[in-house]
Amino acid sequence: MLQKKEYMIKAPKTARTKKLFTFLDSLIGLCYSSRKSIDSITKSDNHNTMKKLSHIDNKGDIQMVNVTAKAKTIRVAKARGVVKMDAHTLDLIEKGQVTKGNVSTTAKIAGIMAAKKTDGLIPLCHPLELTGIDINLNIDHRNSQIVIESQVKTTGKTGVEMEALTAVSVAALTIYDMCRAVNKKIIIGDIMLLEKSGGKSGTFIRSN
Repeated sequence: MLQKKEYMIKAPKTARTKKLFTFLDSLIGLCYSSRKSIDSITKSDNHNTMKKLSHIDNKGDIQMVNVTAKAKTIRVAKARGVVKMDAHTLDLIEKGQVTKGNVSTTAKIAGIMAAKKTDGLIPLCHPLELTGIDINLNIDHRNSQIVIESQVKTTGKTGVEMEALTAVSVAALTIYDMCRAVNKKIIIGDIMLLEKSGGKSGTFIRSN
């Protein structure tokens, strides 16, 4: 970055332009000061971000968070995802006419199994003893889609957000796999955490 002294303008001695160049010099000085302030804020934000990333240590290396000293609390997380498709495919699912079998039941089982194996899929997740997993699939005819919602519970030292998100993701993938022979244009999207409670960070509720 150029230094302020490189921007300095030497004002001419003629009275006619002296005021103009004095103003320009002041303006450039103000811009230089603003740039320094922005750089300072950016560095501060980057430092704070690094501090907040619990999976990165002080050297910038990845780590599995040490939860040994944490107290066990009731942890709950809810997640949602959407599977969009044409009306014909949605109708086949609802009537149980998909060749591979019952799509809703298979997707629910897949989601439950995935939630229990999250630590084997996501590298830095802790293995957890889950105490409850609920998955609901709701057919939305108006928008030609299936809305998947999961709720995962445990009593432990770390949250179950990843388990809830994994459950929704794999349930959605299972719907695609069950129906891809009929429709390969199915879209999986809008996978998100809806709520979480328990632990030091407290409660999170996604606002609409």
